Amino acid sequence: MKKILITGGAGFIGSHVVRLFVKMYKEYQIFNLDKLTYAGNLENLTDIESEPNYTFCKGDIVDGDYIRELFETHRFDAVIHLAAESHVDRSITNPMEFIQTNVVGTVNLLNAAKHFWKDDFSDKLFYHVSTDEVYGSLHDGGFFLETTPYDPQSPYSASKASSDHFVRAYQNTYGLPVVISNCSNNYGPNQFPEKLIPLFINNILNNKPLPVYGKGENVRDWLYVVDHARAIDVIFHKGKIGETYNIGGFNEWKNLDLIKVLCKTVDAKIGRPEGTSLSLITYVKDRAGHDLRYAIDASKIMHELGWEPSLQFEEGIGKTVDWYLENKEWLNNVTSGAYLQYYSDQYQNR
Repeated sequence: MKKILITGGAGFIGSHVVRLFVKMYKEYQIFNLDKLTYAGNLENLTDIESEPNYTFCKGDIVDGDYIRELFETHRFDAVIHLAAESHVDRSITNPMEFIQTNVVGTVNLLNAAKHFWKDDFSDKLFYHVSTDEVYGSLHDGGFFLETTPYDPQSPYSASKASSDHFVRAYQNTYGLPVVISNCSNNYGPNQFPEKLIPLFINNILNNKPLPVYGKGENVRDWLYVVDHARAIDVIFHKGKIGETYNIGGFNEWKNLDLIKVLCKTVDAKIGRPEGTSLSLITYVKDRAGHDLRYAIDASKIMHELGWEPSLQFEEGIGKTVDWYLENKEWLNNVTSGAYLQYYSDQYQNR
């Protein structure tokens, strides 16, 4: 039975990856390593937590001794590394936390993999999941390619760029079998409501202001999180060692236009007159280092590995709004901090 370590598996994207692998690959033993910070929520995985091929491990990738002990105990065959601090605003306030988790934590995992796989790299894989933000900002049209030079503009993207470089360096220096993917903005169920879409859904439901940076002209490419999990599955099984794959939705939206769609969608689903929530839009001072536009060219993964997104934004946002409306208790728990009691009740002795 192949043993796969998935880091950050209680987070937004990670929980969807864990669920997919646990359900699809009964012959794999999936180990979910998560520190359970504010964004890691085991309620995301209650539907698979009792599966025989699933094990949860509470720990911090910054703790090198713990990571080595984990590899020593379980002898993993592969790592899918998603654990990261990921919110740009938080990185501006506290860049050191991002350096520790995103850079030091990644190197701890690389060192453990190198040490425990050193006698035989065959049938091993270190898969590092990254972001399109490492490429910087697009001002004059075009798209991010896998060959686009790195130009990070925030402490968050700089920390992810650094971790990408370390992953490639460990392949070039030590021969470690690695693959990297860089993905555009994700949205969908279980996303912690500090990110734009769940934050604004929650604020619309509670008639709170919708804070829009600048004039709302920043452009992002949006991908439904389940499609990202499917892409990770394809890259893990079919990707070529040493390669980078960009994952995107071919789905660009200006922030202001996206917010208007959100307002229209939520209003319709909760029975408010269309346009009611538009009055909640509030323009605020733009944040420092705010990249104007991200856009991914995902041709490589589509042509070489046969993946493509299954949903466009209007359909995906409808499914997303439905999920949050049907899971108000989850939303209330994570916004109130009540979910911490869940961790204590379920895992204090594990």
